[in-house]
Amino acid sequence: MTWLITGGAGYIGAHVAKAMVASGEKAVVLDDLSTGVAERLPADIELVRGSSADRALVDGLLADHAITGVVHLAGKKRVDESVEQPLLYYRENVAGLGVLLEAAAAAAGVRSFVFSSSAAVYGVPEAEVITEDTPCAPISPYGETKLAGEWLVRATGRAHGMSTACLRYFNVAGAAEPALTDTGAFNVIPMFFDRLTRGEAPRIFGASYPTPDGTCIRDYIHVADLADAHLAVARHLAAQDTPGDLTVNIGRGEGVSVRELASLVAEVTGNDTAPVVGPPRAGDAAKSVASAARIAEELGWSARRGAREMVESAWEGWLTRHPEAGRP
Repeated sequence: MTWLITGGAGYIGAHVAKAMVASGEKAVVLDDLSTGVAERLPADIELVRGSSADRALVDGLLADHAITGVVHLAGKKRVDESVEQPLLYYRENVAGLGVLLEAAAAAAGVRSFVFSSSAAVYGVPEAEVITEDTPCAPISPYGETKLAGEWLVRATGRAHGMSTACLRYFNVAGAAEPALTDTGAFNVIPMFFDRLTRGEAPRIFGASYPTPDGTCIRDYIHVADLADAHLAVARHLAAQDTPGDLTVNIGRGEGVSVRELASLVAEVTGNDTAPVVGPPRAGDAAKSVASAARIAEELGWSARRGAREMVESAWEGWLTRHPEAGRP
């Protein structure tokens, strides 16, 4: 197998590329570097700069490298931005995906397609634990585009004989090594780090939820585990004798509250500045925890790293870019 990894120089993409190459898989990365970082990639993996929505470019890559499978991670992923710019998100995440699928369907050798989806497809479910059969009711344009993307991927697979998989990520955190750390501050752990670095108290959005400590509970998955899950799914698809489709949650099946996470950040950083509580954000569910049973049953995969490892590895990477954060 030779895999095309779109968005492979991004935070998650680089971890996936590293895991696949380290395991002996052949891969080529396509990334426009709008948020990706070329230096994240292993030296022995080719990076092609460009968009996965560029049909001529993708056609050439699929043919020149004899691509047999695609792992699609490129796209827009900020919920708040999607509310402000829904047309951008539908253009990038749905129309752009359509171009890539057209190219993959037209290429005789592409038999597998792995799609980066999101737990955002579920919206705000009332389920204690979210299974893949929990009804999907996204509440943001971002979540809508991910659900529409799943429909498009599955339909294309059925029509053109490709095996497909949709991976519904929960909350991704941590880093396999400092160089691969998330460079943004849009997720809760780097948001905590950012405020502490600026001498400000970590901010918790809402503390009156129906949970044991009043703060939201989330399922966090280490990005290195997520990368391993991609590898397991890719190999599963490649081994299929007949085309099929797979939809799985990628999580640990365990919840951590925002307040518990803030306490863990304080322990790891040595900065025990008490968090401040602000108003809740619209659309935040009180609890969002994955059932990870399906991927365990079908592929024998489960997450191995816990919340402390996520925070410790993220902090190590943060310090490489913000050394002042570790000074007393």
